Amino acid sequence: MDRTERFYQIDQLLQAGHAVPIERFLSSLGVSRATFKRDLEYMRDRLNAPIEWDRFDGGYRYTEPATGPTFALPGLWFNASEVHALLTMQQLLADLQPGLLEAQVRPLQARLRALLGSADHSAEEVERRFRLVSAARRTLSVRHFETVASATLRRRRLLISHFSRQTGTTTERTVSPQQLIFYRENWYLLAWCHLRRDIRSFAVDAISEAAIRDEAAKEVSRGALAEVMDSGYGIFSGRDVTWAKLRFSPDRARWVAAETWHPQQIGSFDPSGRWVLELPYNDPRELLMDVLKHGASVEVLSPESLRRQVISELDAARLSYLGDYAS
Repeated sequence: MDRTERFYQIDQLLQAGHAVPIERFLSSLGVSRATFKRDLEYMRDRLNAPIEWDRFDGGYRYTEPATGPTFALPGLWFNASEVHALLTMQQLLADLQPGLLEAQVRPLQARLRALLGSADHSAEEVERRFRLVSAARRTLSVRHFETVASATLRRRRLLISHFSRQTGTTTERTVSPQQLIFYRENWYLLAWCHLRRDIRSFAVDAISEAAIRDEAAKEVSRGALAEVMDSGYGIFSGRDVTWAKLRFSPDRARWVAAETWHPQQIGSFDPSGRWVLELPYNDPRELLMDVLKHGASVEVLSPESLRRQVISELDAARLSYLGDYAS
């Protein structure tokens, strides 16, 4: 914790309104008594912090509101994950269509903008200098999302009509919703499918009809959900995983070695500077797409079934291009 962060921690402890004993500061800050005293003197002398010792209560306190015009903490910027979270929340709220929550959303947006600003950087400047660019986001029906979300929270079964982009067919399912997942810019419903008698994921934007049933949803344990969703690669997960072994060229390795494809992945450089990545998967569809986008810079070493699928896709692409030239 650097000095500026300690100033904010001291301020946070004092904002409670009651006297804070010195032992509480030392425990929270993890510093010596001498360092704490120097920090306190700096806040008083340089930042005009109205801090005094209350000998009756045996602690330090503010003598007037800490947000007064004569006292301001130095700017404290966020780390990468914090600014991403704030900007993501801001974008999600901005994308909401007008509805029942509009009155509640406006104060949230104002609060987020206040958080993004600091003593040194206005919220307007942060918004102008930082952007979140979404890719491959699909159009989502607000009406269906509300129905799915309501059933998930109310713990009721859903009757849905779901379009499978893989087969091009629409099926009607009764499902027990478990979780809504925002993954790669799109929403997915993780549910117990009463037709398949197993856990399945459904793209919410592919739901054309949704109706809440009176029956209570079947509950699935968190452990069972994690077993299905966290064990394999991507949104098309499952219990029975196979390990893929990929090898990236030295130039592509400089990028991929810094990426996390799966929490359980194993990666290492071989003697020639190529990046060898091993990770578990169940359904190969998403992994296949991510492998193919690297083109000739990646080779599937195993399993042989995945290797053959990649070869088949590359052959089909080659024939497609050759066909265009022949015509």
